[in-house]
Amino acid sequence: MSKFLNQKISSLTPYEPGEQPKQREYIKLNTNESPYPPSKKGLELASEQAEICHLYPDPNCTELTKLLASELGVKENQVILTNGSDEILNFAFMAYCDQDTPAVYNDITYGFYKVYAKLHGVESKVLPLKEDFSIDIDAFIKEKGTIIIANPNAPTGLLLSLEQIEKIVKSNPDRVVVVDEAYIDFGGESAVKLIDKYDNLLVTQTFSKSRSLAGARLGFGVANEKIISDLMRIKYSTNPYNVNRLTSAMGMGAILDKDYFEKNCNHIINNRQQTKVELEKLGFYVTDSKANFLFAKSNKIDGKNLYLKLKEKGILVRHFDTDRIREYIRITIGNSTQMQAFISAIKEILEEL
Repeated sequence: MSKFLNQKISSLTPYEPGEQPKQREYIKLNTNESPYPPSKKGLELASEQAEICHLYPDPNCTELTKLLASELGVKENQVILTNGSDEILNFAFMAYCDQDTPAVYNDITYGFYKVYAKLHGVESKVLPLKEDFSIDIDAFIKEKGTIIIANPNAPTGLLLSLEQIEKIVKSNPDRVVVVDEAYIDFGGESAVKLIDKYDNLLVTQTFSKSRSLAGARLGFGVANEKIISDLMRIKYSTNPYNVNRLTSAMGMGAILDKDYFEKNCNHIINNRQQTKVELEKLGFYVTDSKANFLFAKSNKIDGKNLYLKLKEKGILVRHFDTDRIREYIRITIGNSTQMQAFISAIKEILEEL
């Protein structure tokens, strides 16, 4: 870093994305991307917009907002579109956390939460998951800061029911509860239906996982009109044109091509269940994930060595070398061929032991 960088930024430990190697071809099961390409409808709409990229995009994403609001069953002024769901999470930290209002989140969860807290100079109140990795609902209810919950959680994949989410939201109407639903389409019930009932709820989602648009960067937030107005204030104070023409068009296509979306989600859910069964046959402990990944450990080989041996065989998974979860690997669910190759590689590794 340069000598000019201020102390606040120089002290940051940045978020570490999953590997994106270029030196060889891998089966990538490490970054929770979809194994399926974007919808053809999205590609068609994006190609039309490519011809007018000399013009700025609509900062309000009017057409996409209208379509998404209709799909979600909410009003247009209850939706904000962003550059991936990371941006809406960043906005939430900026808007609802400060020196007097800490960010409250779990010790094992999406790694960007602690980065945003540090970036914005706010205190973090980190609540440990229970021994079985489930979320302690009562611990969140007792806190007075801004709550951020990933549901399903990452990397465990465990899901809170809508009733459990509602219990946290209504327990203290004077704080904001952010529910990060990046993986909700793979087996959960969204809290979006609660936004008219509670004015302190912000739900975030992404097109990266279930709608095959990780490379396009499109996310959104859903909340009551006043919270959306807060977040729009930040958007228009940072980057009004945060969603480009091509991304907006591909997002519309992803919504319109509903059959393709549902088919892909079902494929991933089925592949997840089949892979879980195969891993358990091989003696693995696997959490009951409701996301597009599995979280698993073997009693025959530690997590880091398993990750390295899989990498040698051309398969990338994610390993977190941190307390409590270093024995585990996180496996993104790919297509049937990819998952068969993964299970075959696991069998080979165990036989080699």
